[in-house]
Amino acid sequence: MTDRYAVFGHPIAHSKSPQIHAAFARQTGQDMSYEAILAPLDGFAGSVADFIAAGGRGANVTVPFKEEAFRLADRLSARARRAGAVNTLTFDGDILGDNTDGAGLVADLTRNLHFPLVGKRILLIGAGGAARGVVEPLLEQQPAGLVIANRTVSRAQELAGLFGRDVSACGFDGIEPPFDVVINATAASLAGELPPLPPEIFTATTLAYDMMYGRDTPFLGFARTYGACTADGLGMLVEQAAEAFCGWRGVRPDTAPVIASLRAT
Repeated sequence: MTDRYAVFGHPIAHSKSPQIHAAFARQTGQDMSYEAILAPLDGFAGSVADFIAAGGRGANVTVPFKEEAFRLADRLSARARRAGAVNTLTFDGDILGDNTDGAGLVADLTRNLHFPLVGKRILLIGAGGAARGVVEPLLEQQPAGLVIANRTVSRAQELAGLFGRDVSACGFDGIEPPFDVVINATAASLAGELPPLPPEIFTATTLAYDMMYGRDTPFLGFARTYGACTADGLGMLVEQAAEAFCGWRGVRPDTAPVIASLRAT
């Protein structure tokens, strides 16, 4: 019987995860299917329960359900527990929650974009589920500093407080530029909006990275206007998917040809 997997989100029609996992399955010879499921904003847990009852083996979780997935899990990996957010679920008698976002982001930055993070000054914009999942993996790269900026300062302070002196927090009006890497982990790009950032955060050597993919976002356009290099989150998407796929199937796919194929379409 073909093993069933899915991605849950709201919205979800834009997701490339079904294409990615289908490519991984072909590449590694796995007998599995993967679909996108639009979960109601007030019905995520019910949608997951229905999928499990129908034979689901695992799932990815995207906006806006990552923190709810954290609460739904019976068990948590160490990185998911520290992040307070879950993007990967495994159903095997109970529900195991994991977070592969940070591993995916770091892999894309350091391996695909050849941008080492050691000694770099990093600005992380946002303090929601997407941001929570990447703080610890970024810190493991030994940057010179990591600053979390968020519209609601208390949320940034709460997130920074989980990681002690290694992380500082501020509102958008409290950012002290410049930075080597600026990572947009907010949902603003989904709505075609731009966080109110000071242009001085960007220099000609800054990498501006938007976790959103598949469109030229206002954030990336703003960064380019002020001289920064830019990258979207497609590589991160593929890399975090590979991490999840390896956890489910026990084999790690080659991400490079999948990223290249998606870039070409």
